[in-house]
Amino acid sequence: MQWTDDALVLGVRRHGETGAVLEALTRAHGRHLGLVHGGRSRRMQPVLQPGNRVRVTWRARLDEGLGAYRVEPLDSQVSRLIGSSLALYGVTHMAGLLRLLPERDPHPDLYEAARVLVEHLDDGAVAPPLMVRFELAILSELGFGLDFSECAATGGNDALVYVSPRTGRAVSASAGEPFRDRLLPLPGFLREGGAPGPDGVSQGFTLTGYFLRQHIWEPRALPVPEERARFVALGLAAGT
Repeated sequence: MQWTDDALVLGVRRHGETGAVLEALTRAHGRHLGLVHGGRSRRMQPVLQPGNRVRVTWRARLDEGLGAYRVEPLDSQVSRLIGSSLALYGVTHMAGLLRLLPERDPHPDLYEAARVLVEHLDDGAVAPPLMVRFELAILSELGFGLDFSECAATGGNDALVYVSPRTGRAVSASAGEPFRDRLLPLPGFLREGGAPGPDGVSQGFTLTGYFLRQHIWEPRALPVPEERARFVALGLAAGT
């Protein structure tokens, strides 16, 4: 078995004296692991850093085996990311979200979203709203997508300002007013686009955090990632 694909490095772990097991999100083959011979060498260590974009060729005798990677660098992000705490927490949180995906399950749209996110993780104005959208994409890929297309109560699409915590569907201002204390705010940038302010970003993280806890972290007995809390705090501070 053999294939070649573009990939984002998510993480590595030691294997033997000189090798490393690379975990990567590939464009067409999903989250995939493979052994890199000499992966701990001085030449390869800078390449196998989270956030870097590489081209990998995977080979294995059997499709279900771990297999081995040959890795070629395409785009190094580490020198830019390492100088930003926001970026370092962001790439760690992003990798943790991607590890929620089944291994070897292709998600080409999510690969593109992750690639764009990595390119902007050191930008305090752009990275936080991009991360909100990325968390929404993760929820959707895992089968828990939110629906902002129309009001869950009336079927209209005007003045959608709330989200039902029960269904994940949008609710209009008029239909939701009697229940506003039980609904989640829907930030305008997620519905209408445009540049969000700090309040919109904060509402966005509250929204995605609620559904990630409800559908992903709590059912799997996982804690809310510390890296997410630190990324959110830094991102909101950067926007004020």
